[in-house]
Amino acid sequence: MRILHLLNHIQEIGNGIVNAAVDLACLQAEAGHKVVVASAGGSYDRLLGRYGVTHVPLDQRRQPLNLLRAAGLYRTLVKTMQPDVVHAHMMTGIVIAWTLRGQSPYRLVSTVHNEFQRSAILMGLADRVLAVSQSVADSMAQRGIPQAKLRVVCNGTLGSPRERLSELPPVTLQHPSIATLAGMYHRKGIADLITAFERLGAEFPDAHLYLIGNGPDRAEFEAQAHATAVANRIHFEGYQAEPQRYLHATDIFVLASRQEPFGLVLSEARGAGCAIVASNVDGIPEALDGGKAGILVATAKPTALADAIAPLLRDSELLKEWKARSRRNLDWLKVARVHAETVAVYSELLSE
Repeated sequence: MRILHLLNHIQEIGNGIVNAAVDLACLQAEAGHKVVVASAGGSYDRLLGRYGVTHVPLDQRRQPLNLLRAAGLYRTLVKTMQPDVVHAHMMTGIVIAWTLRGQSPYRLVSTVHNEFQRSAILMGLADRVLAVSQSVADSMAQRGIPQAKLRVVCNGTLGSPRERLSELPPVTLQHPSIATLAGMYHRKGIADLITAFERLGAEFPDAHLYLIGNGPDRAEFEAQAHATAVANRIHFEGYQAEPQRYLHATDIFVLASRQEPFGLVLSEARGAGCAIVASNVDGIPEALDGGKAGILVATAKPTALADAIAPLLRDSELLKEWKARSRRNLDWLKVARVHAETVAVYSELLSE
């Protein structure tokens, strides 16, 4: 097949949508398909090149003159490449591909990564709409996307082409260690986690909290942490290009999100053998095998979050048990399964 992926960029900044799309493009090329990624560029172009994926510059920033240029470049690309499938991962890409399809015979596929965004409904312009969890599929169906268009292809990152640093040793953390790996956004529940950790501080004076990631709300969270009695045990680590080094050193991984379509990081935390505590919201229960692989807690409830973490800090055997649980049933979280299911959807479309 000739497959064209449309992304806003391919920057290596911890963006889950970009990471998932890059994984998919690499495995498709490795399987023998002709794969092109069109985006504004970024450091992942080297990884794509190693797998035989061609990167074509396509700046899709939503400015009138820029979009006109992008439309011209897209038409030329389609005429030259003649793709069988165009796979859009972000809103601007799906609008461009749908608007400019004209008489081109390609089939149009979209992936809904963040269904909570109002613009996600535009992903329904595609011939097939891939949802990264059953929760996302149900939400999109409620918003009017026909069931006949929807297919569930759950996220998975284990065995990713990006896992090139597994030989590096874990970082040195102070134990017991609690960590989250997330963008510094309110929807990720960072404030709830800081509040929960403050509640745990007196009983567990040796515990440390590591916040790994960057984002626009970081300064606000830093101010909140600084005002607590445990400020010296809350560490803002920023963006990390090798987050696995933190995960492999972490005792308890927490994802306190208030909205989370799936949570790619949960598969990484499970692969690293962390005990996991996470919000019982959206696609998180699916990523944790319905609670078998991690402890699920009420969303936006710092007290409940602290109450779930505390027993793991008190009982080393219980901590060990939940670490073991997180590593069970990992095969379905491998990126190879995501690749196979996605290509099956392409084949289904092309056979119609």
